[in-house]
Amino acid sequence: MQAWIAEASAAIRNAGAMTLATVKPDGRPSARMVICRGFDATAGWFVFYTDRESAKGEALTAHPYGALVFHWDAFERQIRVEGPVTLAPDADSDAYWGARPPDARAAATASAQSHPIASRAALVAKVREAAARFTGAIPRPERWGGYRVWAERVELWVGQPARVHDRACWTRSLTRAGDGFTGGPWTATRLQP
Repeated sequence: MQAWIAEASAAIRNAGAMTLATVKPDGRPSARMVICRGFDATAGWFVFYTDRESAKGEALTAHPYGALVFHWDAFERQIRVEGPVTLAPDADSDAYWGARPPDARAAATASAQSHPIASRAALVAKVREAAARFTGAIPRPERWGGYRVWAERVELWVGQPARVHDRACWTRSLTRAGDGFTGGPWTATRLQP
């Protein structure tokens, strides 16, 4: 899996783009693209950052489980990940926030993500206002931070001729440990396409 991500990152713009599927508070599914900003192969989590008061944040508060899909058509490869979701530590969120460009920090500070606004002009005005409000570095809003998706199921897919695709799945049980999880041993299963 690490090799696939590294290979895709070397050849494809936004190779870290992944679909995040969640369940909204009303029980309906919802999916959107987010950017994977890191993963820990040993612990088994993937991290992305967002406004926690957004639609995805509300969904993850109501149902703290998610599914991710990385799809690289150029390589005919796909990775699927499913598991529980936790908040990333504040120190990680602070570090990532500090690495973002100032204009991105101003936009994230100004935008009440997923909430209505009268017009694009109103949004641009809010972003300018946020940028002007701070003379130094823009601090990370409390509502903004990372989420970790802890892998309890991983599937790798490779496209093959005549639809005889190669699919394999690994599963493990997770046990809650502090702010995250520890995983048991992985069990592998080959799947039919």
